[in-house]
Amino acid sequence: MAGPAVYGSGVGRPEIYVSTDVETDGPIPGPHSMLSFGSAAFLADGTLVGTFAVNLVTLPDAEGYPDTMAWWETQPEAWAACRADQEDPQSAMVRYRDWLEGLPGKPVFVGYPAAFDFMFVYWYLIRFAERSPFSHSALDIKSFAMAVLGTDYRATTKRSMPRRWFGSAPHTHVALDDAIEQGALFCAMLAERATESLR
Repeated sequence: MAGPAVYGSGVGRPEIYVSTDVETDGPIPGPHSMLSFGSAAFLADGTLVGTFAVNLVTLPDAEGYPDTMAWWETQPEAWAACRADQEDPQSAMVRYRDWLEGLPGKPVFVGYPAAFDFMFVYWYLIRFAERSPFSHSALDIKSFAMAVLGTDYRATTKRSMPRRWFGSAPHTHVALDDAIEQGALFCAMLAERATESLR
């Protein structure tokens, strides 16, 4: 006898790895704002199936955190990029939710670090779009690298990762650029894990 169906289990649907990067003006959402974010949706084989990017109007009554704003002063090009063509969070997050739900598989949030990026994206999705297609979980690239390499967490840094995992794309602090770069890195890790499992 078959068991009950599990809502949102994604059984029979491929996983789509949605590498996501956020740019913010502070350490937590609410008192501070998500200025922009970009998502790059990858199949497990590294195929890029879609992207989403938006710059957001800041939250009412929120303000920039002094240390974060001081860092932004050192990144004038990235700051200009994330402040162009701003959209209201309400419309942006509904569009993003619909984009995620329209992907050809079950979206899996992927971040570096996931704890920071997902905190903002999840908060904004619930606040402005009423639900999160990711549910309430996220996959952290650094944690996955730790497992693949067999290293301690603190010792698992980009400098300690094999150069073969990295492409030529620079880390620009423009959200979509960084999401694509980090998604390709994650897919390289997936490929290596698959190769190792066949040995």
